[in-house]
Amino acid sequence: MRTFRNLSAAVVFLSSICFGQTQPGLHLVKETLIGGTGGWDYLTVDSKSRRLYVTHTDKVVVLDADSLTVVGEVPNGNGLHGVAIAEGAGHGFATNGRPSTVTMFDLKTLAVIKEIPVGGKPDAIVYDPASDRIFAMCGEGERASVIDPAAGAVVDTVPLGGGPEFAVADGRGHVYVNIEDKSELVAIDSRKAKVINRWSIAPGQEPSGLSMDVQHRRLFSVCRNKLMVVSDADKGKVIATLPIGSGVDGCAFDPGTETVYSSNGEGTMTVVHEKSPKSFVVVENAVTRRGARTVAVDPLTHSVYTATARFGPMPSPALVGEHARPPILSNTFVVLKYQR
Repeated sequence: MRTFRNLSAAVVFLSSICFGQTQPGLHLVKETLIGGTGGWDYLTVDSKSRRLYVTHTDKVVVLDADSLTVVGEVPNGNGLHGVAIAEGAGHGFATNGRPSTVTMFDLKTLAVIKEIPVGGKPDAIVYDPASDRIFAMCGEGERASVIDPAAGAVVDTVPLGGGPEFAVADGRGHVYVNIEDKSELVAIDSRKAKVINRWSIAPGQEPSGLSMDVQHRRLFSVCRNKLMVVSDADKGKVIATLPIGSGVDGCAFDPGTETVYSSNGEGTMTVVHEKSPKSFVVVENAVTRRGARTVAVDPLTHSVYTATARFGPMPSPALVGEHARPPILSNTFVVLKYQR
């Protein structure tokens, strides 16, 4: 009987592979060539409208989140980084690092409405529903610029005491920010526009991407020393640390599957499962593609999105400096959609 059961299980397993019924682990389901030139940064999913926003140097590329087809673009950007959606106001916002502005655009037509000067080289950006405000993280200014999403005007600033990276809002009146050069987490009272807590994330160093399990009050900081640090969002206590890949820049949490994704520029995606608010485990280090360092998750379909391109040979540091990067090859930029 044992032999028969094992043989039956083997037949079922082989059949499922042959007929495509199961694909274990994170796997690529769609790929769209965007082309063009230059780099990219954050991806943002608007699950309700079924849109995916991807910043690409001088424009925001807008794709259908399901088919991954391009449906439009927000033009005239300059060193674009992040996108935030204020559905109630009907406006989207994109950060321009080079001119230190935020582009305000119409969500229906994608037409640019205005450029908002914020200073300080804005990078990450997030909408906070509790205060109905946009928070743009200005790295050189070491502050957050607070924007009224209806008027498209800066209404406040929040000094952060260090260089901010990514930010998340909990919907309860708090915005959390990774402070890269201090290896800290900062908690902002979004209604009062002031810092109320500052916590170390040691042993994590140089945090970049940040995501949150709002229900269980857990923050996930992914760090350049190849660690994911899990922190209590109310007390700041470090709950757990987990190994991730190198070159990380993005992190995303899927509340439906209680899964955290760390996008690593080396060409992997570290997948972490939240077994409980006190227990976390790495379940997979999936192979993606070199350069795929940012990530977004659609909580409706549980799809995972990232983007990358192909690269030329590494230039000599003697010619371009110690922080030399390989050139991005023209017309190779792609957006990738994965599922588990």
